[in-house]
Amino acid sequence: MSRLLALLGLVALPAAAQTLDPPNLSIVPRTPAEAGRVAGVLAPPADFRKPEPFEAMPGGAASVRARDTADAFSQSSANMPFDREMDFKLGNGLFRKLWVASPSSTQASDGLGPLYNARGCQNCHLKDGRGHVPEGPEDEAVSMFLRLSVPGGPAPEGIEDWIATQAEPTYGGQLQDFAAAGHAPEGRMRIDWQEVPVTLADGTVVTLRKPAYSITDLGYGPMAADVMLSPRVTPQMIGLGLLEAIPAADILAHADPDDRDGDGISGRPNIVWSEEAQARMLGRFGLKAGAPTVLQQSAAAFAGDMGIANALFPEPWGECTAAQSACRTAVHGIEPGKRDGLEIDRKGLDLTAFYARNLAVPERRRVDDSQVLRGKQMFHEAGCPACHVPKFVTHRLNDQPEQSFQLIWPHTDLLLHDMGEGLADNRPEGRATGREWRTPPLWGIGLTELVSGHQSFLHDGRARSLLEAVLWHGGEAEAARSRVISLPAPDREALIAFLESL
Repeated sequence: MSRLLALLGLVALPAAAQTLDPPNLSIVPRTPAEAGRVAGVLAPPADFRKPEPFEAMPGGAASVRARDTADAFSQSSANMPFDREMDFKLGNGLFRKLWVASPSSTQASDGLGPLYNARGCQNCHLKDGRGHVPEGPEDEAVSMFLRLSVPGGPAPEGIEDWIATQAEPTYGGQLQDFAAAGHAPEGRMRIDWQEVPVTLADGTVVTLRKPAYSITDLGYGPMAADVMLSPRVTPQMIGLGLLEAIPAADILAHADPDDRDGDGISGRPNIVWSEEAQARMLGRFGLKAGAPTVLQQSAAAFAGDMGIANALFPEPWGECTAAQSACRTAVHGIEPGKRDGLEIDRKGLDLTAFYARNLAVPERRRVDDSQVLRGKQMFHEAGCPACHVPKFVTHRLNDQPEQSFQLIWPHTDLLLHDMGEGLADNRPEGRATGREWRTPPLWGIGLTELVSGHQSFLHDGRARSLLEAVLWHGGEAEAARSRVISLPAPDREALIAFLESL
C-alpha cells in the first residue's frame, strides 16, 4: 500500500484523505486463489495464430452483439439484471434531455446556462460516440470546446509534481460559445490548419493536418495574455463503468514514472480531488485523467457544459466567473423545495451516471481473421501494449453485477504519457504536463465511422484515419511510431485491420 500511495503522491496526507478506488464501489477483496487466476489470465499472448480465450468479448459478460447501425454504442450491459433496466432507460432520458434557460414554463427542464456549450448531454455525445471538429466557420453542430487556464494558483498540500494553474480570470476554465437570451457568448473557437506530409519507409506519403487554435468574437473583453488553450473533442461513452471498476492497484502496477525498466515508457498517475469522497484519488476519466469517477465526470459536465446546478457542483451559474456579474445574478432554474434545491436533483444525477456506466462495449469483429491476427502481432511487436495495455480484470463488487469480476480488453493503462511536442497542448492539468495525455481506450474504435459518421481521432480530432493517429504519436511513443513507419504495406494494413476490429 505504501508504494501505491507514493505513486499517487498521497503519503504526506492524513489517512482520511487517502483513497485509491472510487467510493461508489462495494469491493469484495480477491482471495489468493483469485489473484493467481487473474495473473494467469493477464499474461501476454504466446501464440498470434489464434485469438486468446474470451478476446471476442472486450467488455466481459457485459459485452453486446456488434450492431451494424449508428446505435452500436447505445446498448445496455448485456448482463444487466431486469430490475435495473428501467434505471438505464431513465438515465438515457436524462442524457437525451434538452434543457432551456430560465425563466421558463417548463420548470422541470429550465436552468440552462446562462453561458453554455450544449443544451443536453447527447448534443455533444451524439449516439454516445465521438465528437467531431467544425467543418466550417458556421458549423455550430459540433462537440468540441476549449479548456482555459493561466499559470499560478495554490498547489495542494503534500502532492508532488503538481503544476499550479487556475482558471482564466474573466472567462473561467472553459470557453462557452452559446448564451441565453440577453447574455453574450464568451467567444468562438477558430482552427487554422497546416498540412504536414510524412513519408513512410515504402515511399507512401501520408498528409497530416496540424491545427492552430485561437478565439474570436470575445464577449467579455480581452483574455489574459498568458492564457493556455486546450482543445477537447468529446470521447465515446462505452465501457466507462468497467474502467471505473479496474482496481487502482492494477493500474498503478503499470506506472513507471522514473522509467526504471529503461523501456522509454514512463506512465504516471494523475491525482484529483473527489467531490464525493472529499479526498484525493486516482484520476481515470477525461483526456488528462482529470476526473476520478463517472459520477463526478457527469456532474462536471452538467455544471461546466450546460450550467446545470447539481449535488457535486451546486452553483446555479455554472462556469460564470465573478467578472461576469450579469450571468451570476440572472434568473436560474432553482425552485425552493424542489429537486433538492438544485437544477437536477441527486436522483437524476445518479441515473445519468448509471446510464453512462452501463453503455455496453460491442463484441469484436473478425477476431479470428488471419489479417487481424497478423495485425495484433504487429501491434505487440511495435510496443503499443506498453501504454495500450490490452486487458484487466475488474474488482469483484457486491452491488454492481454488470461490472463485477469481468475480464475486459480496453487497451489502455489509464495513465499519463508524454506524447511529444506534436500533440502537446502546453496546458497542464494537475500532475499532467502540457505534453501528457491519458492513454485512451481503443475498444470500439473501429465502429467510429458507423456511430459518429466520421473518422476523427485524438484529443482534438485532427487525425482523419487510424494511420494518421498513429503517425501523430511522439515522445514516449516515438519508438513505436518509427516501427510502424518502417512496416511493409501488408503488415501496416494488417495493423490497421486489427485496430478496426476492436
